Amino acid sequence: MKTDSRVARPAPPPISGHQDTLDGVRAVAALAVLVYHVAATAGSITNEAGARWLFNGGQVGVPIFFALSGLLLYRPWAAAVLDGRAAPRVGVYLRKRVFRIMPAYWALIVCFMLTAGREHIGDPLSWVSLLTLTQTYLPNMWWETALGPAHLGQLWSLVVEVAWYITLPFTAAVLGWYARRKRTNDVGVRAKRLLIGIGVYAALSFPYTAVMFFPERNGEMGLWLPRFFVWFAIGMALAVVTVWARLDERRPVAAMCRAVSDSWAACWVAAAMLYVVASTPATGPLTLQIPDEFWTSTLHLVVDGLCAAALIAPVALAPAGHPALGAALANPVMRFLGRISYGLFLWQLLIIVAWYEATDRVFRGDVATDLPLLAAASIAAATLSYYLVERPVQRLTRRGRSRRPPSPAPSS
Repeated sequence: MKTDSRVARPAPPPISGHQDTLDGVRAVAALAVLVYHVAATAGSITNEAGARWLFNGGQVGVPIFFALSGLLLYRPWAAAVLDGRAAPRVGVYLRKRVFRIMPAYWALIVCFMLTAGREHIGDPLSWVSLLTLTQTYLPNMWWETALGPAHLGQLWSLVVEVAWYITLPFTAAVLGWYARRKRTNDVGVRAKRLLIGIGVYAALSFPYTAVMFFPERNGEMGLWLPRFFVWFAIGMALAVVTVWARLDERRPVAAMCRAVSDSWAACWVAAAMLYVVASTPATGPLTLQIPDEFWTSTLHLVVDGLCAAALIAPVALAPAGHPALGAALANPVMRFLGRISYGLFLWQLLIIVAWYEATDRVFRGDVATDLPLLAAASIAAATLSYYLVERPVQRLTRRGRSRRPPSPAPSS
């Protein structure tokens, strides 16, 4: 009896459409940052009793967000290089980013200036810098640290995100130029050249970090985009691999993707171990009041980046409908939290700091009792932000595009 020797090719990961599992990853990142901010404001991270220093690892939410941006936003450009399709139109791309990010952010700034920042409500420079996400570039402002106002301290990472959004078309053009320099129809060759270019892009973070400390430390530079190229590059590299796996049937790239996704448990155990390391002073001091050093700052980039990669890679490389990852990350609760994760990120610190100030317990709080209350309040605020601001704006922009008349056919 003859047997069919052909083996079904593993399904490649999706490269378009909505991925519910990535919503779940986004929820994990937002909740990690929330726990970190509650613990930091409560003073638990520097409390030597027990293992409360583990809360410090919640900062890993930032590289997770950055890597997700690299994956989802660079993927169309990677597909253009590897598949020959048209690259995204820069104007359309930037307009989408503005309407996605800014309306809810502006609502937050107005709320902050009317409440916690009301003493500066008449200062035009404060309004302009906050509304334009340039607050971390301005020295000698009234806020106490380079992060910005205490109630908005997490927004330094949004400043970095926006800077990356703006520079992405240029970065993608340079990477595409390099990949196409070798004239070939081999998808694998172009993909490898893209990965080499992304590797160089990521490596730029380390000499930049060195410049931050020599000849003397410049803490403000640690809040600017070049330091975090490496975290965005993680997602960009995953974007290239996902497109490569879908286009190239001759190489076992899809099989490699499936092997990684099926090893999700091992990857997440590795992420948990890296999380523990990221929580220690080896990757930076437990308090922002103590300046970091070159080596701890470098380890922070490496360890937190590896932690984010170990968490995201099996999800990004999984075929659609992976049962285990779907159960963990695409269940209704995680999908909902992922949907409102941007608002959860925006509103949490305003709520957290205001709560501790109102109860006169800054650095004297209790995470066990405060976290459930503050998490519930932050999720409620994020839900209102999503349904009252973010979702209506998205609907209006989609409606505006659908009503736009088609371009006239060229005359013969």
